[in-house]
This record gives sequence, C-alpha cells and structure tokens, in this order.
Amino acid sequence: MNKNIFCFFIVTCIQILSYPLFSQGIFEEKESFTRQDTLRGSITKEREWWDLNYYHLDISVFPDEKFISGKNTVVYSVLKPYQVIQIDLQEPMMITSVIQENKPLKYNREGNVYFIFLSKEQKVGDINKLIIEYEGKPKEAIRAPWDGGLSWDRDENNNHFIATSCQGLGASVWWPNKDHMYDEVDSMLISVNIPENLINVSNGRLRKVTSENNERKTYHYFVNNPINNYGVNINIGDYVNFSEIYDGEKGKLDVDYFVLSYNLEKAKKHFKDVPKMLEAFEYWFGPYPFYEDGYKLVEVPYLGMEHQSSITYGNKFLKGYLGRDPSDTGWGLKFDFIIIHESGHEWFANNITYIDMADMWIHEGFTAYSENLFLNYHFGKEAGADYTIGTRKGIQNTKPIIGPYNVNREGSKDMYSKGANLLHTIRQIAPNDEKWRAIFRGLNKTFYHQTVSSAQVEEYISKNIGFDLKYVFDQYLRDYRIPVFEYKIESNKLKYRWANTIENFNMPIEIIIDKKNQKLFPKNKWQELEIKNKKISIDRDYYVTSKNLSN
Repeated sequence: MNKNIFCFFIVTCIQILSYPLFSQGIFEEKESFTRQDTLRGSITKEREWWDLNYYHLDISVFPDEKFISGKNTVVYSVLKPYQVIQIDLQEPMMITSVIQENKPLKYNREGNVYFIFLSKEQKVGDINKLIIEYEGKPKEAIRAPWDGGLSWDRDENNNHFIATSCQGLGASVWWPNKDHMYDEVDSMLISVNIPENLINVSNGRLRKVTSENNERKTYHYFVNNPINNYGVNINIGDYVNFSEIYDGEKGKLDVDYFVLSYNLEKAKKHFKDVPKMLEAFEYWFGPYPFYEDGYKLVEVPYLGMEHQSSITYGNKFLKGYLGRDPSDTGWGLKFDFIIIHESGHEWFANNITYIDMADMWIHEGFTAYSENLFLNYHFGKEAGADYTIGTRKGIQNTKPIIGPYNVNREGSKDMYSKGANLLHTIRQIAPNDEKWRAIFRGLNKTFYHQTVSSAQVEEYISKNIGFDLKYVFDQYLRDYRIPVFEYKIESNKLKYRWANTIENFNMPIEIIIDKKNQKLFPKNKWQELEIKNKKISIDRDYYVTSKNLSN
C-alpha cells in the first residue's frame, strides 16, 4: 500500500468504532453473523501485522474444463512481529502449496480462509515474499455481476467468452489474496495463459504477449497504481481493438476499446459517450485517477462492472439501462448507463475506496449521483435534477444505507438512488455550485488512491460546505425514514417543524412562497414565520415529504 497503512488503520478503526452508529432514534437491525463473516469482513490479527506491496498473479485458464491453475506471488512489508498470515481463497478453489525462501510452509484451512505458518522470523521493516500455488473450478456466476464469480459463456460464433465479476463476494472467489478492502496492493502484474485463438484483456497496460507451441499464449498486464482486489479482472474472448487519445487535465490519456469482432462497427459509433464522460467527470471530480494505466472499455457477457482501468461493458449498445430510462423522465436515454455509471466508479470506488463494505454507499451513492452531474454538464442543471428526482420512485426506505461493520455486509440497496438524492439535497445547502464542484474535486484529491470510511467522507463534506451535516448524514444513512416537513397556517403565520426524524435533525430547507424561495431552519419543535401568501410549496430538490396540518 502506498501510505502509512498502520497509522491509517489505527485512525480509521477509531473513527469507525467511535462513530454513533446506533445513537438514539437511529435504526438498529439485528442480524446473526458467523465466524466466516468475521474472518472475511474484519481486520484480523493475521491481517493487520503486514502491509501489502505487490502481487504477481500468474494463471492458466482452461475454458473447456472451466478450470484455473497458477500462483500468486505476494510481496509484503512487516509492520509488527507475527508468525501467522491470513490468505483468502473461497471454496471450491484450493491452495496446493505455499513457499517462502524456497521452503514449503504449513497451513490450515478454515472455510474460505487459509492460516499460513511462517518459519522465517518476521522482523519489523522487512520486505518478504510468499509464493502461493492454487487451482480449481471457481464458482460460476449465474446472474453476474450480482452473484459474482466466473462467467463461462460463448459468443455468436461459438468462441469462448469469459469474464470475472466479484464485488462483495470478493476476489478470493477466483484467486488467493488478502481479501479485505482496507489494504490495496501498490501495483501488480497479471499474467494470463489462454488458448492461442483467444485474447485476454486485464487491468493496466499490456507489457507483452508470449507464446508456447502455437497452442497457448500468455498476456502480461502491469497495473501501475494501487488497486482493490475486486477491481482486478480477466476478460477472454475473440476481441478486436480500436483506440483514441483523450486530451485530459493531466495530458494525453490512452483510451482503448475491446469488443467482439462482429460488434466492431457498432461499437465505434456507440462508444462516443466515453470522451463525453471523461470531459464531464474531469470537470466535476478532477483528473482521471489512472493516467499511467490508461482507460479501457471491454465487452463482456454480463451487464458491466467498474474494474479499474478495465471497465466492463454489456449494455447491448443501447442508451439508458438496457434501453430503459431509470428515471422515466427521458433524460436517462441521453446516455449509455453502463458507460457513464461504471466509469464514474473510477473516481468513487477505484480512486476513493470504502474501507469496509458497510460503507458501500461511498461507491454507489456517489456514482449514481455522477449520472446527474454528467447530465448537468452536457444538458444543464435542471436535466440532472429531473433525472435524480425521477429515480426516487424506486427507493424502498426499509432499512439504512449503511450496513453492519466488520462482517463484509452492505446496507440497503437504496444506497444508489437514495445516496444520489442525499447528495442532490446537500447540494442545495452548499453556498453555490462552484463550492459544490470544489468539494467533489477536493474529495478526489484529499483521498487520492486511499481507502476511507463514510465518517471521513462525511466530515470532509461538512467541513468544506460550511454547515454541520452530522444529523443530516445520520438521518439519511443510518436511519431509514424520510423527513416530513410538517406545517400549518394560522392567520398570517406559518408554523413548521421536522417530523419522522432522529433527535436533533436540523437540515435547512427552502420553501416557495409566492414564487419566491425562502430558506428555513426547522427543528423538531414548532417554529413560526409571518407570511402574507398562504400558498406554499417545498423545493423539489430536497428529498423530503411534506404534510399540511392546517384545519
């Protein structure tokens, strides 16, 4: 990892543990978890003593057998002395040997976790290496990318068409690694050996292709930037490539497209959304975070995924989400949802990465909101607002967006549209749009290539917006209820308050009186305002409901 991970780990754990997750009035959901959940989702003593530096994932893929074999070389720094290391690899995959300094090591398996017993003394500051050999038939994805695993498919010409997707489930479903989001590898080499007639596309830049006996060949890709485990991918098919150069904020960005051979002409026309996306997102979020690794858009047999510098695409060359507009406003058909959404994750997921899956809204809420900002940039502010407000119809509001910590469990699926509407609401609190833009660019600069908690993101936004948003975030992230602006008009007085909220909820809101906006600062108790016009309405940009209690 490219930062002082030990200090960062201590600070972040304190933030997570001390944050008022279940303060008075905040929803608490009881759920049972297993030891496997804890081993997968927590920073165990077998994980926290070592800092991940480098991977070389070197594998052979056998499509006919749906089989993978190979090794992962793990280079790490010792943060404190300890003699047991945790490596994750999910069943039915299995480790066949572990070697350090040419000596085989003993290990025990506990479900999806391997505890490896190191014979060499682990001294603080040392940089050591493990070679982990493994093999097996990885879990097959039935409904990728939601259930995760390997997609073993065929294209229209009956060629193998293979791809990985494993967010949440974890990269250990197909290769052995330190499968927790808090520690990203600084860089890695991905070597994939496949049949001669196919092409592999992975993250980063292709260094070379080596052949053996005209039957198989190996593609070697190097990732120059920190990368989260689930962002690592292989994509194997009968690909053809075309490319362009994008003149971006940090200079020339290599943009490459890989599609099935018979989709080439279609893709050349349809993928024009990519430079439009880069222009909008560099404006709002700052430079594309991975210039050294380039940008790739790769066709796959499932809908798509945010694999870093190797975005996967399966939206059938249609505008919207498989040809549908999620907002029912018409604006959702102005762009290809998968290109815009999955590419937005380069900033929110791959650049800024959640430290615990409970805070997955950092990925999905911000990226869902990026769709708004794409429209804002190209079609105007009202277009973006229309789109985000239109997605409210799908929000369930049955449980909190933030999930339980340390067990690899996400919160409510509302994290997408509700997260976007929370951010759209907070935009109204910002002094102006330039300040709002500065906050998004600042987030990507301050937390550049880092793993963070929701608490850190919330604190940054509050500090830079000039208003304490603590109770706003608690309400929308840690409770499931939507605030109700209750009011009643008596004579020439408007009486108003917040209802259906946590204690001390204090979000400002704008009401419209006689076509003029007026900002109020309601509390949980009644307040008064003298008015002349008795007809009022609530600014639609705030994700709240209202209730007129007038007789």
